[in-house]
Amino acid sequence: MIELIDVSWKYAARVILDIPRLSFEPGKRYALIGVNGSGKTTLLRLLAGSLLPDTGEIRNVPRAEMGYMPQSPYAFGFSVLKNIEIALAGCPDAEKLANKALKAVGMNALAHSRGNRLSGGETQRMAFARMIARPRKLLLLDEPTSSTDIRGTDQIEKTLLRYTADTGCTVILSTHSPAQALRLAEVIIYLDEGKVIEIAPAEALLNHPRHERTRLFLQHWKI
Repeated sequence: MIELIDVSWKYAARVILDIPRLSFEPGKRYALIGVNGSGKTTLLRLLAGSLLPDTGEIRNVPRAEMGYMPQSPYAFGFSVLKNIEIALAGCPDAEKLANKALKAVGMNALAHSRGNRLSGGETQRMAFARMIARPRKLLLLDEPTSSTDIRGTDQIEKTLLRYTADTGCTVILSTHSPAQALRLAEVIIYLDEGKVIEIAPAEALLNHPRHERTRLFLQHWKI
């Protein structure tokens, strides 16, 4: 079980994240929701290890078997296929697995295009294919469909659900869309001003929020 204990992170004098205790069970899918600046990206970066907490500790993150996809994923100048094969170094079936991942997100026709010439949505789909090209124990996905169109979003969502069913992977993703959180997550965590305000099963939190701040956030969305 991944655990955060008395974790905080500051930027200048501002507290960006302050979490006394939070845990993630293996094999479950979690969605982080909240307004911009609520701490979603910071929490994911702390879990990924690209940030270190100012206080507290983070336990049991399987970083050797983890995939982290930031909001603006990087695309190398070589082919889309080679961009995927980066995640498969040392694997004898790298090309076959990379092609399979690209097909899963509807990008096999672009396998030989240059990765850094893709649109924003295509870059996100390519980066997601890189995440699911091999089995992992943990996926950290920061707004993984923020630039994709409806078809691209649908492809990523369906592929993610198949991947987690096949691998038993733990997923922690951030999204601005409560509707997407409901489609993808078993548990939703609502963050506000760097604090965990509410955590509950997805349908319970969205349909019957307990905290007034959660209700105020959700009233702007139609689920």
